[in-house]
Amino acid sequence: MNLEKIVITEDVNAQLQKTLSEVNFTQVAVLVDDNTLTHCYPIIENVLPSHSLIQINSGEEFKTIKTCSTIWKKLTSHAFDRKGLLINLGGGVIGDMGGFCARTYKRGLQFINLPTTLLAQVDASIGGKLGIDFEGLKNHIGLFSEPDQVIVDPVFLNSLPKEELTSGFAEVIKHNLIADVANWNRLNKLQLNDINWVNTIRHSIEIKKRVVEEDPFESGKRKILNFGHTIGHAVESYRMLMGKRILHGEAVALGMIAETQLSYQKKMITEYEKDAIEEYIDSKFNRIDIEADEIEKVVSYAVQDKKNEGNTILAALLDGIGSARWDIQLTSEEAKASLRYYANYT
Repeated sequence: MNLEKIVITEDVNAQLQKTLSEVNFTQVAVLVDDNTLTHCYPIIENVLPSHSLIQINSGEEFKTIKTCSTIWKKLTSHAFDRKGLLINLGGGVIGDMGGFCARTYKRGLQFINLPTTLLAQVDASIGGKLGIDFEGLKNHIGLFSEPDQVIVDPVFLNSLPKEELTSGFAEVIKHNLIADVANWNRLNKLQLNDINWVNTIRHSIEIKKRVVEEDPFESGKRKILNFGHTIGHAVESYRMLMGKRILHGEAVALGMIAETQLSYQKKMITEYEKDAIEEYIDSKFNRIDIEADEIEKVVSYAVQDKKNEGNTILAALLDGIGSARWDIQLTSEEAKASLRYYANYT
């Protein structure tokens, strides 16, 4: 990831003006959802040049090819050419889907991400993963392509409900667990109200950038960023299909507890480490209810994970706090056991 493409600022308007003055574009469109139109668009509206607004529904359930079709139709109706610029103003769904639509429209449109959630600021806007969900499977269709720029400003976090802020914090926890034991030891003594968001966001971005630069196409080390996601994504996909949607960060928190247990079972972490991680995550997130008869169905989604090879579930597990290993093979029975552990059925 080109370091210059990510800018952390406390003056988004000044930075956006600077960026727009340096970009050669014929037209501008701003992609928003119901929430960012109300809470975030007014923050930047006055510094934008003449532009079109493209509004979509908010929520993971709308991260589909149908919504992409709506975006492409709007760009077409405004006669956007390949020098057009799309500004994605929103969370992970807007960034993933907006970037995907931009890079596939006429084989490539310029786009800038203005992430408005903590989850997007520390994770989704970094690394060039673009895509949409398909048949209930998360990010099943997509590609790798970096935004032309990412502008991160914590001012947007002021509009977030507490549960959305907490959801994003799951990725902050993950970054420390896989890559920085010293910061984990500092972080796990803090409450959300005590956190300096500028420093915390910068630290998480630096961790993810280092990993992505070493492995831009997820052929090796980048897979450690999936800690908590193999089991977490499976639960998230299943519940979305059942109409019982949970936030992505809630799914990752669940996944981290389950995969921490798997790390312990495989003797990669100590019981003390397992208990400390579990206690901290439980202090920030409520447990998600999983019925005993749902566990086998959930694991069928883990088998479909795009990072697997054949029918073998591959996960990133902790190798002590502050380190992780990737491509650890899991049997379906091990995955089921980790969910039974999480749900207190064992």
